Amino acid sequence: MSATLAIDVRGMTKRFGRRTVVDNVDLAVATGEIVGFLGPNGSGKTTTIRMICGLLRPDAGQGTVLGLDVRTQSAAIKRQVGYMTQRFSFYEDLTIAENLTFVARLYELKPVEEAVAKTLEGLGLSSRKDQLAGTLSGGWKQRLALAACIMHQPRLLLLDEPTAGVDPKARREFWDEIHRLAADGLTVLVSTHYMDEAERCHRIGYIAYGRMLATGTVEEVVRGSGLVTYIVHGALRPEQMRALSMADGVEQIAPFGASLHVVGTDRSKLEAALAPLKGEAGIGVEPGETSLEDVFIKFMTGAQERAA
Repeated sequence: MSATLAIDVRGMTKRFGRRTVVDNVDLAVATGEIVGFLGPNGSGKTTTIRMICGLLRPDAGQGTVLGLDVRTQSAAIKRQVGYMTQRFSFYEDLTIAENLTFVARLYELKPVEEAVAKTLEGLGLSSRKDQLAGTLSGGWKQRLALAACIMHQPRLLLLDEPTAGVDPKARREFWDEIHRLAADGLTVLVSTHYMDEAERCHRIGYIAYGRMLATGTVEEVVRGSGLVTYIVHGALRPEQMRALSMADGVEQIAPFGASLHVVGTDRSKLEAALAPLKGEAGIGVEPGETSLEDVFIKFMTGAQERAA
């Protein structure tokens, strides 16, 4: 992974009327790095991505994308970026090959036929090139959208929740392709709601209500959260569940199959809350590993409380 920064922006801010959607966001992404961009709906992820790729002009902030000034060279940035939006945005009454031909002409790729054939082969679409886009499954639509985004050989790929509504097999194949592209030097910034996808990124950033709350590797973000997790095995009675959920120090309770994850930031208070269960027949309590989902629920709860 190169130390050269493909994205290096600071203080990025965007307002719509009186509402600040992105508030003083800093983001640095190294060349060839895959960075996951996480946060609840309405947190500012899409707006940030659109400022980075030159579709929106920031109200404040500065920096560079691919060495180009994000405020004054947006047109040049657009030519070197591939942007895959949340919605499938290609012509459903055209075939895969016809859609890619249209995109190749937009980017003035020559010869067009060669660019299309190479893209079809590279993304495994050749066997379906004559199929109408509107008849494709979610996974194949996703593959067509990715093909259209990379056929002009961009240096930066921006993916806005690219696997929403796609089955697990297609998601895994998609991520295998993303890692292959990154290994060849492509930089990727991807917004996602899926924790398993976040864990496949080199680094992650969490944004809520327009503010960046944490950045780093998954391990760094989990460690920096300060959360402590215990696992309770066995069936608890309803009154035990109520008492545990109201106990001092218990911040989260989440069932996982026949077990219960109990999470908090104060270990001693958490242990005191769990102490009455340790002597119960058929119930076991043991330390557990804090998950990325636990951390993000903490971030989201804290951000909602501050916003309120």
